[in-house]
Amino acid sequence: MREIMYNQNSILIITILFISLVLAIEVGYRLGRRQHPRSNEASKSHIQAIQTSLLGVLALLLGFTFSLSLQRYDNRNVAVVDESVAIGAAYLRSQLLPDSVRRDVQTLLADYVDVRVAESTVSLADPTHRLALLAQATQNQHELWRYAMQAVTEDDRPATTGLFIQSLNDLINSYEKRNAALDRHIPEIVLFLLYGSFIMTWGIVGYTSGVAGHRTSFTAYIMLLLIVLLVFVIIDLDRPRRGLIEINHSSLLDIQAIIHDYQEEGAED
Repeated sequence: MREIMYNQNSILIITILFISLVLAIEVGYRLGRRQHPRSNEASKSHIQAIQTSLLGVLALLLGFTFSLSLQRYDNRNVAVVDESVAIGAAYLRSQLLPDSVRRDVQTLLADYVDVRVAESTVSLADPTHRLALLAQATQNQHELWRYAMQAVTEDDRPATTGLFIQSLNDLINSYEKRNAALDRHIPEIVLFLLYGSFIMTWGIVGYTSGVAGHRTSFTAYIMLLLIVLLVFVIIDLDRPRRGLIEINHSSLLDIQAIIHDYQEEGAED
């Protein structure tokens, strides 16, 4: 199922949200003004109690959604570090391989880390380019595994080829985990539920003001603005490769630099 909101611009989303909430307050206020002549203290207290309850529900939903987006953001950062460690370990253990495959494996690992770094710069909104890089990484994995099987036929000792196969298995697992973490984000139905709760809550806020016979206070609009900014942060956290808050790929870049330094030293030898 293709999602509607995920590929939209974050500024556009929060602008629509802000305008919608302001309109909800205004519509609620006008409806409340119609009920003002017929309202009494008991009805006003009842409406205010409902408003307080809705604000509490809204705070709960916001806290849940923010926690969900922050957790996924942390998981993506951890996945980058795990993959970097796995690639680095595979390269170091490749030095234990037989001479017939060692240089080819190290060259493949250098190409592999370049592909993974390149894929890290591609937006998830550009699936064609990203899928091409993922396919190239998968092909590199297959070739690495083929060389590992060849190495086993020449040297099947656990302390040499066995360690490399273990690290290669970790490399493949970390690749899958990182891709899964990138593709996992807040379900769109949760965001639509949040949007509906916003509209209902701020409509009630406007209605309460109308029943009380006065305009919605400036403080309420400040609170509205803060909530919109919080939603922007939630959306930004949920989009790992665009916006203000992005995944830190420094560990992957460090491993790339280290591997290429080893490659240059090996070429000089």
